[in-house]
Amino acid sequence: MAHTQTCQVLRRPSTTLRQAQRDSVTHFNPYSISFLLSGSCPVLLCYLYFMQHILLLHGAIGAKDQLLPLGESLADDFYVHRLNFSGHGGEPMPNKPWSIQLFAQQVLTYINSYVPAGENVYLFGYSMGGYVGMYINRHHPGRLVKCITLATKFHWDEQGAAKEVQMLNAETILKKIPAFAAQLEKRHTPHDWRVVLENTASLLLAMGKDNPLKPEDYEQIATPCLLLLGDRDKMVTLDETVGIYKKLPTVQLGVLPATGHALEQVDIRLLSSLIKKFIQS
Repeated sequence: MAHTQTCQVLRRPSTTLRQAQRDSVTHFNPYSISFLLSGSCPVLLCYLYFMQHILLLHGAIGAKDQLLPLGESLADDFYVHRLNFSGHGGEPMPNKPWSIQLFAQQVLTYINSYVPAGENVYLFGYSMGGYVGMYINRHHPGRLVKCITLATKFHWDEQGAAKEVQMLNAETILKKIPAFAAQLEKRHTPHDWRVVLENTASLLLAMGKDNPLKPEDYEQIATPCLLLLGDRDKMVTLDETVGIYKKLPTVQLGVLPATGHALEQVDIRLLSSLIKKFIQS
């Protein structure tokens, strides 16, 4: 059976949306609505037409639930979409190897399905999610109006990939950080979280052998981008981020103070403010 992700939009309620709820909204609360645009009533579509959309993408071995706090902080200004990449957060496993290309196509399919034609779409991607966004910028120019990345590792080679894969050893995680193992198990149920780690490791090793985005690709990206990095990120270096910053034609760079790589370490209010300022500039 084909699987369809429900379009999840976070926004404060309005009289128009409350009225439209009777006909088209399948789930509604003061902070989110979840609906399928296909079959939505004209009132709701009219209301959506004037809004801007931002899509939030999670990182490797993550899921969209991690982006809920950020989504809520942006919900007064945008329709906020979140999705799980295939095989993450309980989504069905794809019948092909995980790849940046696969996830990018999933994002494009989502946008085409749930964002009305002609609407502005902005993208925020954390870690791997930012790489997926940048891949879309390069190979599908004009699809995104602006793109924001946080803690995204752009430089991949075999040595670097092998180093990252060492941190995806399930037995080591169980032994040294069992609380994280329990978190992964809950996040990816009904899938075995170990399989998620294995597929992610294969993805990273493939990127190390053939980085989907070459240095010269960034020079061809016209989409305005904001590259963000925590000053205490031990996975992504400032040098590699600055290297990409220098290649992108239209770009801004920001360093978040007292911030490591993990999304949970980020000051959400600061991040939200930077995203809004960049998009509105």
